[in-house]
Amino acid sequence: MAAAENGAVGHTAADTRESRREKKAMSEWETLRQECLHCRACTLAETRTNVVFGVGREDAEVMFIGEAPGANEDMQGEPFVGRGGKLLDDMLKMIGLDRSRIYITNSVKCRPPANRDPMNTEKDACKGFLQRQRELMKPKIIVCLGRISAMEIIRPDFKISQEHGQFYEKDGCLMTALYHPAALLRSPGRKPETFEDLKKLQAKIKEVCTRTELEF
Repeated sequence: MAAAENGAVGHTAADTRESRREKKAMSEWETLRQECLHCRACTLAETRTNVVFGVGREDAEVMFIGEAPGANEDMQGEPFVGRGGKLLDDMLKMIGLDRSRIYITNSVKCRPPANRDPMNTEKDACKGFLQRQRELMKPKIIVCLGRISAMEIIRPDFKISQEHGQFYEKDGCLMTALYHPAALLRSPGRKPETFEDLKKLQAKIKEVCTRTELEF
């Protein structure tokens, strides 16, 4: 009886500690979100409609990182909406994923005017936000969407035309890059090789992730 009671007490104490950790993480995420939403560290603050912080599971094992918001994302405040977002959703569905099982964000949180490439000053202004997102999430796999994200996250001289779908280990995390959905819309001929890259990603998720369910 005493052993059972001690077990119950131990179980309750463990649950309490876990609950405290979850509440602390939620508080840290919300603090970071608010800092990002009110950021005025670069000139993009003058032209944006919305800051695009990120969406999905905040304890995800798989983190997708794009380049910067486009016009639709700027209007809605969510990454990868519109035609590119629909294609990304289709890509995720091919390997049994959806947005509720992963986390999606961008290297740069505000839209550059006319969808130009982000300037170095703009990327530098956002580095801290992305780094803190990664620290809070501790993903096992990072998927860079597009060349700019891959050059920022994996390696400055990353060549996406040659290295897409390959995995690299850096900072205790596996990293890979896929063609950006917008690039696939412009060049549909790249879709077959991207499908092969997605199958590699699916296999890697099965290998290293313990909480990411794949459903078909």
